[in-house]
Amino acid sequence: MEILRTVAELREWSRWERNDGGNTIGLVPTMGALHAGHASLIRAAKASVGFVAVSIFVNPTQFGPNEDFACYPRSFDADCALAEAAGADVVFAPSVAELYPAGAATFVEVDGLSHRLDGQSRPEHFRGVATVVAKLMIAAEPDLAFFGQKDAAQVAVLRRMVADLRLATEIVVCPIVREADGLALSSRNVYLSAEERVQALTLSRAVREAEALFASGKRRADEFVEAARETLASAQEIREDYIALVDWGTLEPVEIAAPGSLFAVAAWVGATRLIDNAILG
Repeated sequence: MEILRTVAELREWSRWERNDGGNTIGLVPTMGALHAGHASLIRAAKASVGFVAVSIFVNPTQFGPNEDFACYPRSFDADCALAEAAGADVVFAPSVAELYPAGAATFVEVDGLSHRLDGQSRPEHFRGVATVVAKLMIAAEPDLAFFGQKDAAQVAVLRRMVADLRLATEIVVCPIVREADGLALSSRNVYLSAEERVQALTLSRAVREAEALFASGKRRADEFVEAARETLASAQEIREDYIALVDWGTLEPVEIAAPGSLFAVAAWVGATRLIDNAILG
């Protein structure tokens, strides 16, 4: 497995494999601190394309001024080992200056979607996500890019960005990977104390309850939201950020659930913000 540091190196690698090797290219964008969820994305990519690039880049533009950029977990050597074991051919690990050169003044913002769900409490977040993913797609020129359903709102933003900019990359969404007790895997789970780890399970319980309500024939949004709010309120260390039933394409609220509706929750567990969701039906 190669480790590349510059856009020029990544582009040269991708074009060589595609044009001279006749291969397809997959991209798995990450911020490092890789876990089994990331490994599942890399394996899915390897099963779908000829060669896989995994980016490891803690993107400063998607963190707010009071968020955890400085202390975000970084474990580069372990990340490279996991990526290689899962099937990555290349790790792209640029510096901040490589992706945001001095004087850079161009950003990508998906109007509307960027200010819904996570974008309500993190107003610059999706602007940073769209910008860095656009840069990675331009650099790697992948045929397919792989993302996890846990970041469902992010997926909606990126799908719109790809469609609006007429990018050639197809976005592939892979299922949420969970711990045995149901907690959705997240790089931020390492922040949780033992007690907070127990409290965090209320998010996955709220999601499972929403799926059960839908399966039982319930369809009104207020029923889903009320049930989830009661579940979150049962845990002392939980502070709700949002609970929402939305159209997955637009992230606009819906009053009546339909197959494919996104039920999403976000909450603070102590000082750690976690998200979870389900695609109903």
